[in-house]
Amino acid sequence: MITTVPAVYREALPLGGRLLGLDVGTKTIGTALCDAQWTIATPAELIRRTKFGRDMEALRRLAETQQVRGLILGLPLNLDGSDSPRTQSVRAFARNLAPLGLPILLWDERWSTQAVTRTLIDADASRARRAELVDKVAAAYILQGAIDALAMAA
Repeated sequence: MITTVPAVYREALPLGGRLLGLDVGTKTIGTALCDAQWTIATPAELIRRTKFGRDMEALRRLAETQQVRGLILGLPLNLDGSDSPRTQSVRAFARNLAPLGLPILLWDERWSTQAVTRTLIDADASRARRAELVDKVAAAYILQGAIDALAMAA
């Protein structure tokens, strides 16, 4: 199941459980995890993209070892809310994750990278350190926004 509606997603996970947030880029996939009660998102690992089969296996391993019950993918909409070529790419990526058998929530990520970059600059992170952190911290930002919305959908 793939949805953009938090209430529908919540119904697919009546018992809660850990969620895995993904910031899917062309070169990397930033990941983040939340606790089973959906209160706080934490950056996890950065997956360097290669072939989809390898990317899928890395995500499968992470989901299994962390007992993940659902996925949240950042959806890169245009500023006016319309789809872009990147949006279509992420939607296709989500469809290709179907073999994992986990419900997927597509979450608007329009401002995530900018907000995270600004926070890292304010924290005086070097350019190299920001490049290393931005994708997985953006995944946590996306996941936190989604779990906050899921709490309100209860």
